[in-house]
Order: sequence, then structure tokens, then C-alpha cells
Amino acid sequence: MRNIPDDEYQQWNVMYEQAATSMTNRQEKLDQAAEEIERDMFLLGATAIEDKLQDAVPQTIYTLAQARIKIWVLTGDRQETAINIGYSCKLLQEDFSLIICNETTDWATKEYLTKKLEAVRKGQGSNIDLDALALIIDGRSLDFALEKDVEDTFLELATMCRAVICCRVSPLQKALVVKLVKRKKKAILLAIGDGANDVSMIQAAHVGVGISGQEGLQAARSADFAISQFRHLRKLLLVHGAWSYHRLSKMILFSFYKNITLYMTQFWFAIYNGFSGQTVYESWSITFFTVFFTVLPPLAIGIFDQFLNARSLDRYPEMYRMGQQREFFNVRAFWGSTINAFFHSVLLYFVTMLISGANVLPDGHDGGQWVFSVIMYTSVLGTVLLKAALITNLWTKWTVVAIPGSFVLWLCFLPVYALIAPKFNTSIEYLGIIPKIYANSTFWLCIVLLPVMCILRDYAYKFVKRMYRTRSYHVAQEIQKFNIPDYRPRMERFRKAVHKVRLIQRIRRTRGYAFSQNEGGQTKLIRSYDTTRRKPKGY
Repeated sequence: MRNIPDDEYQQWNVMYEQAATSMTNRQEKLDQAAEEIERDMFLLGATAIEDKLQDAVPQTIYTLAQARIKIWVLTGDRQETAINIGYSCKLLQEDFSLIICNETTDWATKEYLTKKLEAVRKGQGSNIDLDALALIIDGRSLDFALEKDVEDTFLELATMCRAVICCRVSPLQKALVVKLVKRKKKAILLAIGDGANDVSMIQAAHVGVGISGQEGLQAARSADFAISQFRHLRKLLLVHGAWSYHRLSKMILFSFYKNITLYMTQFWFAIYNGFSGQTVYESWSITFFTVFFTVLPPLAIGIFDQFLNARSLDRYPEMYRMGQQREFFNVRAFWGSTINAFFHSVLLYFVTMLISGANVLPDGHDGGQWVFSVIMYTSVLGTVLLKAALITNLWTKWTVVAIPGSFVLWLCFLPVYALIAPKFNTSIEYLGIIPKIYANSTFWLCIVLLPVMCILRDYAYKFVKRMYRTRSYHVAQEIQKFNIPDYRPRMERFRKAVHKVRLIQRIRRTRGYAFSQNEGGQTKLIRSYDTTRRKPKGY
């Protein structure tokens, strides 16, 4: 070693002391510098986004899971963060078994997913609980999982799990995952997001929901529905979704029913006239039946009807499963409604003929075809309106206007139309028919007796269904009974206590690292600013 001159030694010593003093008083000098900077400068503005869960997100996800809605999380967060968020929002439970796929090659990803799928298949019906399985896959592995030779394996395994979390995914990958499920599964997909990176996913799904929040309005503008908070998704699905499904089911079935009932009476008439093409009804009356006199009941049912109130649907998410299991609209319901329409048309046509007899009016004259036509037309209208009243669960002022109001509208419309239309050489079939109709006791007998006779069977069927406690009418009562504290098993309280202990232990283990956005964690970052410890190699 060379000898260091005294002057050079003194210079190094001063530099060392300055460096030591600088490191020791670093925070103090930083504060002084910051103070010296704001006196000559003015703060023009500041902005920041706090990345945290919105209010009631855990409760919303837990409730949707109770409704048996499959929930997949497609996020750009790192895996550790995504898993911790999954636990925080109750998508993942402490007793879940996590299938974590972090493979780096196509072959390794395929082998891993195939192995796990076979294990789950073998464990079905034994010790593996499919309701406690969750698949975690990162963006790189997801690239391979979406390949043609792997996508079926990935999709089958994912759909068998209770929850799926895809982390470190790009906007394109989000859309590809949605399109894969949409293409391969017969299910309705809903995508929800709050940022521009969710737009492609929202547009790829059957139903898109955008959250208008701190990340802008791109997602809300490109979606079918826009909400301000994630928690509103609960009411949108469990309440409005259930109402909409039930209303549309009734509206479609009733629309088919009313038209089949009317036109089948014409078919029975065609048998008697040798299929000559002669219609039993006046031509404009057939058009008015659909356009005026039976257009309001389906609309009232489709807009205002509620088979349960909002509070019950929100409190018991299991009711949403009635839609998933197609309780209200299925092949059986369609053919049941169709057969019922055939049955009513038979009663309406042949009983009208029987009551009318020779169709002799009080003055001794023959009433003719058009008197018979108006009697049966009015009876058909009364029957379908009574059917609408029977299937309506909630009566509002609009329901009253639509159902009884439609019948009153026809009774008021007929004399005016029969008086005016023939003067313009239109509907001459109704010329002079009003005195023959309104003074005929057969007319009043038929329009009262026939609708009641037809609906009596439907009423009895509905009564029997309620008496024998069929599922569609009493699932709510059963759920309420299950939720009474006296019926809850003690093991449920014990399970919750264990869950709470495990949750506390997990939080202690991962405290400070839950929302880390760096792949290597925060260990290096913390140590780099700790002057008492050696920095890790390669930093």
C-alpha cells in the first residue's frame, strides 16, 4: 500500500465526516430544503387516486355468490395483490383450495391445467368440495391457456371452480377470456369495469355495466348500464334482474296465449265452412284485437309487475336462482300456455254455438254470422283479459287501466265504430248490428259466462299449486325459515369463529404487503432506505 500524505488524509477524513453527517441528518436537511423551496413558490394544484375497495364491495360479492352467480376477476394487479383483494372482498374464503397456475411455457401450462382438471374430476363426489375451489392464473400463463389446444381444458377447470382470478392481464386478454366463455358456454355473461382498460371486455360480454367514478367515464359510456358504485350491482341483478326476467317471461307467454286463443276460434270456424276462406270476425276487428284491445295488458305486466317485493329479493339472494333454473320461462311453460290457449278456444267457439242455438233474436229474425261473431269476439277478449288479471301479481293504476279498461274500451268502441264505419263504406258487416247485440240476452250471458268458465280451470290450477307448496310459490318462505336464528346449526357459529381467527392470522402475516404493486415485493424497497442494513445484491 502506498503512503497517504497527511493533507490527502485530512481531505478524505473531512469528506467521510460530511457524508456521515449528511446521512445522519438526512431527514432534517430534507425538511429544511422543502421549507426553503413552497417561500418562493406557490402550489398550483395536486391530484391523486386512492386505490382501494369501494364501499360494500365484500358484501356485494358475497351476496352475488350466494345467488350462485359465477364471479371471475380479471385484473392487472400482481398475483399477491389480487389474492389479497380476493380475500378482502370475500370472493375467496379461508377454507378455499387455491389452484395457482404460474407456468412459463405452453407445454407446462397445458400439463398443469390437465393434471389439475383430472384431479378435480376424480375427486367429484368424494372429498373435493367444488364450492371451495378457486383458480388463480397470471397473465403469462393465461396467454398459453387461451391457445386452441388448451382453451377447453382451461375453461372446464375454471367453470368447475367457485371463483377465478386472472391477474396481470391486459385489456385484450380480458376481452379474449369473455369471448371464450361466450363462445363455449350457454350462459349470459355480464362484464363490469370502471376504466378505459375494461372497455373491450364490457363490449365483448352479453351485458356490459360501467362504473362512473374516479377513472373516468369511458367504461360507463361503452356499457349497457352505468352505475356509480359497485354495490349497486347487487340491486341491479338481484332485484331488477329478477323482476325483468319474470316480467318478460309472463309478457311473452301471454302474448302467444292471447293470439292463439283468437286465431284458433277461426280455425274451428273454418272446419264448418269447408275451409272456404271466410273469416268468422270482421277484418278490422282482428287488427284492433292486437293493436288496441290487448296491447296494454302485456305492457302493464312487462313494465310494472313484481312477483316479490324488492326487499325480499335483496334479502334472499337465493331467489335469483329461479331465473338461472328457468322457473318461469321454459319449454314446459311455453307448451302449457299453448295448450291452455287451444283449450280455451275450443270452449269459446263450441259453447258460443251451443248457447246461441239457432241464433234467433227476440223479434224472431235470424241474428246471422256477424251477431255470432261479435258475441264470440267479446267473449274471447273477456277471457284473455281475465287471464291477464289472474297472472298479475301487483296491481297498480296502470294495471287497472290496461285490463278492465281494455274491456270497457271495446264496449264503448263497438257502437261508435258500427255507426260511423259503414257510412264510409268500411266494416259494413256491422251495419245495424248494435240493436241486435245489446238487446240480446244471449250476448250478455255469453260474455259473462264463457270467460268465467274458461278461467275457472286456470284459477283452480293456481290454487292447487299454492296448496301443495310448489317451489315457485314457496321458496321465499323456505328461505325465511332457514334464516331464522333458531334453525341455524351451532356448527355455523363455530365455523364463523374459526374463520375470524384464521383471517386475523393471515392479516398479521401479510400486513404491509397486501397492495404492493412491485413484482419483487417491498423487501428491497424497505432495505434500500435502511442505512443500518446491507443492501441486497443486484439492487
